Amino acid sequence: MHRASTRSGGVLHPQAARGQFALTRHLPADDLSPWVERHWTVRWDLRGRPPHVQETLPHPCVNLAITAHGAALHGCAPRRAGVELRGEGRVFGTKFRPGAFFPFLQRPLAQLTGRSVPMRDVFGPVADELAAAVLACDDDAAQVDLVEAFLRARAPAPDPSVERVVEVVQLALDRPAIARVEQLAELAQIPARTLQRLFRRYVGVGPKWVIRCFRLHEAAERLAAGRVLDGATLAAELGYFDQAHFIRDFKAFIGSAPSEYAARCAAQAAAFAPVDVERVA
Repeated sequence: MHRASTRSGGVLHPQAARGQFALTRHLPADDLSPWVERHWTVRWDLRGRPPHVQETLPHPCVNLAITAHGAALHGCAPRRAGVELRGEGRVFGTKFRPGAFFPFLQRPLAQLTGRSVPMRDVFGPVADELAAAVLACDDDAAQVDLVEAFLRARAPAPDPSVERVVEVVQLALDRPAIARVEQLAELAQIPARTLQRLFRRYVGVGPKWVIRCFRLHEAAERLAAGRVLDGATLAAELGYFDQAHFIRDFKAFIGSAPSEYAARCAAQAAAFAPVDVERVA
């Protein structure tokens, strides 16, 4: 039985997403957990309704996505992205842990940053067979089993550097008040320059970007949930020197000032029906 993840997907304006699509997340089998963080499916039926554009924040990892157009590998995106959902459709995805796709690719992950490539470019024509088999299934668990069998047959040898990168990224995620690479390096007990080289090779982006990404994920999540009473306090809790620097970063990453984003989310919360998010146990 597939366990469900409770991690946020980095969905912007989550209140506006309510009723537009169904999102299900599954934790991987234990033997694949060193490489895979979770599987996810998105289904929508907007027939007779206007298209919906959904924005999401980037994550420092690789995603495999299987759609009606085939299977593709998506590297870490440097900025937020928007996807238009129209008509009826579905996507099956696998989110790899930060740094954990390197053993499959065997090339610096910086080569995938900001890019999407057909899955066949990495795994060969058999990737097209996998995509066809997944699309032929309408059951989430069966889709997960197909993808996991594919990855299990190609599971790489253990890589201590992957384990170390995963630990350091988790450290940055758990401590959003970390503001500088030197702080993260000291906590991880890794020289800052070594950490930067490791991230460029295994993650595809530098540790400074990862720190900033997680801080702003945290800020957006708190603001969307209405859990922020004072912007200056939030900026301080996230390790910013002052509120002005926080506002500048937030606007560049999210696309609007924190106060504007919070106000829009509050208005959307009153206007839209409950979101359809399923977590399968």
